[in-house]
Amino acid sequence: MKRKMEPVDVVIVGLGAGGGPAAMVLSQAGYKVVGFDKGPWLRPAEHYSGDELKYQNRSYLWPDVDLMPRTVRSDDQSVAEIFNFSPVPSNVGGGTSHMAGWTPRPRESDFIFHSLHGDLAGANLADWPIRYEHLEPYLTKVEWTYGISGLAGADKGAAFRSKDYPSEPLPPTRFGKKFYEGASALGINAFPLPMSHLTEGNALGRPAVNRSSFWNQYGDPTETRSSVTTTFIPLALATGNFEVRADSFVRHVKVDRQGRATGVVYVDNDGVEIEQDARVVILALGAIESARLMLLSKSARFPDGLANDSGVVGKNATFHEYLFAVGLFDNERDEPLNGWTGNYQSGGSMHFYETDESRGHIGGGIIATTQTGQPINMILPGRPTWGQAMKDADRSYFSHAMKIGFILQDMPQETNRVDLDPTVKDAWGLPVARITNRPHANDLAMSRWQIDKNMEILQAAGATRTIPVYLERFTGNACHQQGTVRMGIDPEKSVLNEWGQAHGVDNLFVLDGAGFPTALGVNPTLTIMANSWRCSDYIAQTHLRGRADRLELPNTGEVRRQEPK
Repeated sequence: MKRKMEPVDVVIVGLGAGGGPAAMVLSQAGYKVVGFDKGPWLRPAEHYSGDELKYQNRSYLWPDVDLMPRTVRSDDQSVAEIFNFSPVPSNVGGGTSHMAGWTPRPRESDFIFHSLHGDLAGANLADWPIRYEHLEPYLTKVEWTYGISGLAGADKGAAFRSKDYPSEPLPPTRFGKKFYEGASALGINAFPLPMSHLTEGNALGRPAVNRSSFWNQYGDPTETRSSVTTTFIPLALATGNFEVRADSFVRHVKVDRQGRATGVVYVDNDGVEIEQDARVVILALGAIESARLMLLSKSARFPDGLANDSGVVGKNATFHEYLFAVGLFDNERDEPLNGWTGNYQSGGSMHFYETDESRGHIGGGIIATTQTGQPINMILPGRPTWGQAMKDADRSYFSHAMKIGFILQDMPQETNRVDLDPTVKDAWGLPVARITNRPHANDLAMSRWQIDKNMEILQAAGATRTIPVYLERFTGNACHQQGTVRMGIDPEKSVLNEWGQAHGVDNLFVLDGAGFPTALGVNPTLTIMANSWRCSDYIAQTHLRGRADRLELPNTGEVRRQEPK
């Protein structure tokens, strides 16, 4: 017989970028909130370090593929294989505990992609049910609560902002200066990207005690890099209204006969199955696992999965792919770049973000320069893996290499989706997520054009040799997941409305990247946090007070299609 806990106002499943802000907003509004995460609650000073083997080779933060596998296939006719596709750390804080810290804002064009471009053959473009102006106040709130450094006005194509950053940008590294040299020679607008790393003298009064090039995919023991566990979670706990239940795996969402969510059933760290009732259920597990939990939560009212009247749950999945070009410099002529100092990323550009159809594709994405990795795990395509040849390559290039990366904005396709694998099960005996994914022709064209441009920048900076890494297939290496439970106005074509609220279950909300109708060309974390805050305000101030409201959108028919430049 299941144990049953005292009911609360809100349960949040997943305490990463989406769940953290929701926990803070709702507990500060006076509601009793319980947050679940299937992983442990790691403390920076106790658990995090710069141990390369621990983080890069022993997967300290990544999901254990033996316990929580995923399967991947390219189409319906292919056999799905177990692969750790788009992994996100399994612990309280989720992706914010490992991320490099890129936190750029989206642009106004991101919210009206279909109005700008119309139908794209083979893709399923859509406008968002909100606009940039609806999100802007919350982008500012996140930047000043979470802690973001940046330089307002440096991106010449950026949308309006209501407030400057609370922290000055990180100074350029040696490889960052090389990037600026190359960009300047080609007339490209380059600038210090907004980062969740604070600098000294920041307006938040937080210490900025250390930075290391190795904190990408590492936990930061100094807390200089912001995370949900050092910002939103402590603020929520300070209210006395919030409880974290780590190491707790939610099996399914409960519904009553009318189909309203009544709570969740979870398994604690001792293997005990427990019920937790609540007035509101929020899912924030990431786009893959939120869709999976909805598909697992079948009932007489929802035989195809929770809130899946439209059949859209799991479809239109998008996954940014991180692509790059490496530049090698002359170790006798050029000063060493010393990629291990300063910061993993230093300098970027959104110069090629907006559509220019003369390039042969629509859309674009952010680019940024980075170092090429750590001593054991250097990122150098074609590098020998052992013996004298490997030693020679390391001596020549470890301090004389850099790369310019690119966040590929993939086009949403209905056939790219998450569903339940019919044969593979996880450690709890439940079907795992099966990802079906194949690149769109626009993805391949965008990859080729931008990586070629990145090589031009490296050559203009003095690189003697460049190595491209183009898109061949999606691996989920950016860990960015979007679109499986898309927001929209039409309940027949979407799952959520503009508040992240399920069309068919009015007390169910999904507040991670799953709701994004299109992928964005920037890292999604800042947008996820801002949208979660916006929707949580609605839950606290409107829904839980027994009211409902709708947003008024401008007439998208008046939006002019972008003309080729």
